[in-house]
Amino acid sequence: MARKTVCLVGRPNTGKSTLFNRIVGKKIAIIEDAPGITRDRIYSQAMYNDIPFYLIDTGGIDLSDGDFNEEIRMQVEIGIEEADTIVFVVDAKDGITTSDMLIRDMLKKQNKDVIVAINKVDNKLAEDNMYDFYSLGFNEFVSISAEHGTGVNELLKLITYGEEKGYEDEDNTIKISVIGRPNVGKSSLVNAVLNEERVIVSNVAGTTRDAIDTKFTYNKEEYTLIDTAGLRKKGRIFESVEKYSLIRSMKAIDRSDVCLLVLDATTGIVEHDKHIAGYALEMGKPIVIVVNKWDTIDEKDESMKEWKKDIKHNFQFMDYAKVVFLSAKTKKRIHTLMPEVIESYNNSIKEVKTSIINDIIRDAFIETPPASYKGKKLKVYFAHQSGTKPPRFDIEVNSKGLVHFSYYRYLENKIRQNIDFSGTPIVIQFKNKGEKEL
Repeated sequence: MARKTVCLVGRPNTGKSTLFNRIVGKKIAIIEDAPGITRDRIYSQAMYNDIPFYLIDTGGIDLSDGDFNEEIRMQVEIGIEEADTIVFVVDAKDGITTSDMLIRDMLKKQNKDVIVAINKVDNKLAEDNMYDFYSLGFNEFVSISAEHGTGVNELLKLITYGEEKGYEDEDNTIKISVIGRPNVGKSSLVNAVLNEERVIVSNVAGTTRDAIDTKFTYNKEEYTLIDTAGLRKKGRIFESVEKYSLIRSMKAIDRSDVCLLVLDATTGIVEHDKHIAGYALEMGKPIVIVVNKWDTIDEKDESMKEWKKDIKHNFQFMDYAKVVFLSAKTKKRIHTLMPEVIESYNNSIKEVKTSIINDIIRDAFIETPPASYKGKKLKVYFAHQSGTKPPRFDIEVNSKGLVHFSYYRYLENKIRQNIDFSGTPIVIQFKNKGEKEL
């Protein structure tokens, strides 16, 4: 059963971004007390009662605004098109406005489930205005305070009603998503791996609009290759089709087991390559960096040394990633790709005995004890692996507040020195002694 997609829509300053952050559980969207501050749709995964779903935040529609709002309106329309359920956020303090009615008319034209979230219901004036919103004519209404969390559980119950707990993909093949900036050769790489022209290859950036799944066999094992639309900087995403593609690309990363980050050997590493890698890293995905168009490079041995230095410098936050150099166009060195993909995936599902991880952490602690903080010293009691995809390790300590980020990296490096986790991120979670699992 596929995860549902939920889109938040409404006027500016009704609290959509606050609600988004409340549901997601971390501050991603920009919150500022000024209408229209959320200019770009924000996308994230969310979970309620073990039921996962995708959540899209959108800019506010103010139909009295000018050209700026046309772009916002387009974003909202794309979010609505992609969504299964729409949460129409209104402001109880303001009551129904003309813009609310016009947004209502827009939503009525869609064959979507709509839940009206009456936000800011935390004073007498808001309570008096609340019942006016029933005139909007939708079936589901819920009163909430996104800022204080009141009523949000009731909203989440409505959102997830009828959905199955957990997420089981019927397709058990290892899924490989191909991500990167437009025109770096992602579709050409897909064709090279498949050894046939399955997707359109064009020199025009952004030809691939949606994620395309294609199965193939390698060494008698079946895999699924996901070709995604090129991820562009948000400030450069003007066409509606590009905005639509961004959501699809994020979903493709989420569905994949390994991500291939494609770089262009002719242009070098740019800042946005790191941003794209960040999407995959945040979702805990193994990454193989693919330096494409290697056929255009002279003095390949020397260039490869320089590229490895540049990758190490620019991708310090994922220095565990595998790196391959190839030409999708000529298929030179294409044989080096799949072994690295498979090893990265296998490392992401690797399980380590509790006795081994405890020995590693204990030896690291003895070798380099952490610095004390305000006269207090960190004590480590116990460590064990708590999950895979990516590998996660829980370390029980006397006070997790004493763990400095540098010591986190030190322990991560010690784990990697002793166990091959190349190609995959790992996560270390410090817990106070006796702290229960969330």
